[in-house]
Amino acid sequence: MKKIFILAITLLTVLTLSACGRDGTLRVGMDLRYPPFETVDGNNDPEGISVDVAEAFAEYLGREVEIVNTNFLSLIPALNSGEIDIAIASMSITEDREKKVDFSDPYFYFKIIALVNKEYADTNGITEDSTTEDILAVEQTEFIGIASQVSVSIPESYGKTVTEATDLGTAIENVSQGTADVLLMSANPVVNGHNENPDSTIVVWDAFVSSPIGMAVADGNSELLAQANAFIDTFNETGGLYEQLSEDWDVVLKERLGRYGLSFYINE
Repeated sequence: MKKIFILAITLLTVLTLSACGRDGTLRVGMDLRYPPFETVDGNNDPEGISVDVAEAFAEYLGREVEIVNTNFLSLIPALNSGEIDIAIASMSITEDREKKVDFSDPYFYFKIIALVNKEYADTNGITEDSTTEDILAVEQTEFIGIASQVSVSIPESYGKTVTEATDLGTAIENVSQGTADVLLMSANPVVNGHNENPDSTIVVWDAFVSSPIGMAVADGNSELLAQANAFIDTFNETGGLYEQLSEDWDVVLKERLGRYGLSFYINE
């Protein structure tokens, strides 16, 4: 009986360590190829907004953190196999993903905005402050997108015909040259496309879609999910994480976006 008891305790200990990482370390998965949210510094150490969120969450839990660099497409399998405890990786909360993992409450919102040909914009009275409705109201708008991405599916959902490009560079070039009028993408590629073609494009900032971003845990990991939600509830407090992240990242974000800081991602 004593041997059975010892074996049970040993097994429980192993399972606990497996669930939490060695010595209770919080293993956070993210794909470190997407600055400024998930990237590495000059020494190849993880850095970025999501890294700061992960480190703050570990501190909130009183645990050490390990950032596990994981290809974005492998994050959900890594969660469900126990390789990582949580994904903090700019992951949109979607119906399909919710079938495989559990998501926290949203803590960021990634907007789908428009890169617009300047001549088209001038002709139709479109400016940086125009709305999505203003663009959709122009019946002859030529949309371009990338196959199997939201840049195609969103305008199609409004009954628009979309030319499909093979890659982002080609789509941006078409908008710049005026063979297409509008490309819908997230902020970074839209702003980068405009910065590469400042005389022939503009950015329209009103969002076609505001995609909620959540932390993901393995299906059924209710304890860690509750802790994540309690942590997210503190973000808006005075001196909370939103305030800290704004202080640390607003300059970088404004350099990249040219207009907004962290507030662009906080507000739906």
